Amino acid sequence: MSVLLVGISHRSAPVSVLEKVAISEADRPKLVDRLLESSHVSEAMIVSTCNRVEVYAVVDAFHGGLGEVSELLTKHSGLPLGDLTRHAYVRYSEAAAEHLFAVASGLDSMVVGEQQVLSQIRSAYASADGQQAVGRTLHELAQHALRVGKRVHSETGIDRAGASVVSVALDRARGVVGDLAGRTAVVLGAGAMGGLAVAHLSRAGIGRIIVANRTLDRAQRLAETGRSMHGVDAEAVEMSHLTEAMAAADVVITCTGAVGAVVTLADTHRALAGRARTDAAEHPLVFCDLGLPRDVEHAVAGLPGVAVIDIESLQRDPAAGAAADDTAAARQIVADELAKYLAGQRMAEVTPTVAALRQRAAEVVEAELLRLDSRLPDLADPARDEVARTVRRVVDKLLHAPTVRVKQLASTPGGDSYAEALRELFELKPGAVQAVAAPMEVAAAESALADDFTAGHLGDGQDA
Repeated sequence: MSVLLVGISHRSAPVSVLEKVAISEADRPKLVDRLLESSHVSEAMIVSTCNRVEVYAVVDAFHGGLGEVSELLTKHSGLPLGDLTRHAYVRYSEAAAEHLFAVASGLDSMVVGEQQVLSQIRSAYASADGQQAVGRTLHELAQHALRVGKRVHSETGIDRAGASVVSVALDRARGVVGDLAGRTAVVLGAGAMGGLAVAHLSRAGIGRIIVANRTLDRAQRLAETGRSMHGVDAEAVEMSHLTEAMAAADVVITCTGAVGAVVTLADTHRALAGRARTDAAEHPLVFCDLGLPRDVEHAVAGLPGVAVIDIESLQRDPAAGAAADDTAAARQIVADELAKYLAGQRMAEVTPTVAALRQRAAEVVEAELLRLDSRLPDLADPARDEVARTVRRVVDKLLHAPTVRVKQLASTPGGDSYAEALRELFELKPGAVQAVAAPMEVAAAESALADDFTAGHLGDGQDA
């Protein structure tokens, strides 16, 4: 079983294609369930952000798995298979792991080094895990990716070019409206991106923030965070009051994850009509549309007195790059961690074979000791115990060097062949190896609970 990645991102497709492929939080569990119903997929996780959709699936066959994942994305997006494959990228096995590590490090982000992708990967993992769609393979891959991302951000300055897409968008907004200090902003959407927007606006000295969201409770919680943690005047409103909020604003930041446009041309017309300012050239209304699909209707950009900064324009912003030295350092960490991960995976694959060999040896020893009892029934217990210890020591010493060496060799490229050689030499049946592997996976799952708890708490303060 190997990991297959099928993805579409800002690097491979225009925004118009990304909008069609975009997967909302509500749709993600349903699509994961459909993947698990496929004949070639045993584990699945979908990473969906404002500029990428990536499906990670554990498959038993490359072509079969690729066909099933492609079919899923084709049906979801409504794109013909040819259009989808033209913009998609595929990674398999080691290449899939390398790509996820690079994504977690911010190396593949629109704003190189942004940290929000770490929380998005964790969210994807938690969602799939909650559906019991994650087994040992994806668990270990996701946890290692999160550790890689944290290490890159702690050991390099890759995020110095900008903390997120939000920061770059706000820099562009300043170029239109000037200093944000004392101004009013609307944050449309109370998810992770909305939280980032509130934090960045507060640091920019914004005078007032109005949070609008489909669920008023979430908007109220985000507004309270703005007041208590950032000391900014923040309030929450229902979506029915969005037009009035925009009329009072200088900047509107949107990232809702909605399927269609949330800010329509008619909404914007009414907001502009309700603005007290008469000089649209001096006091434009700026939309930072960070949604995928777009939250702001395309025609809004053509209105006088309106400026729209969207994902497509941010792709061309030079501020999205990171310093070359920091990028190189991050890539080296990814390479080092990938080597460790692959070595660990190869060793894990040979461990059940080694355990099965030792179990086979123990069974042979016990069988021979029973034969000894039948041949020498009068043998005293102390003598029998000494013979048993001696035989076990001999077997252990004979097995020690080859089993240690095969684990070492297994960590090298092509190391899986050594486990196969061991099974062939000692006539270890596949069923015996699997029987030994099963309890080992249970132990791994128990330790995974501790990993999840640690990962979830160590990263809470870093990804917001």
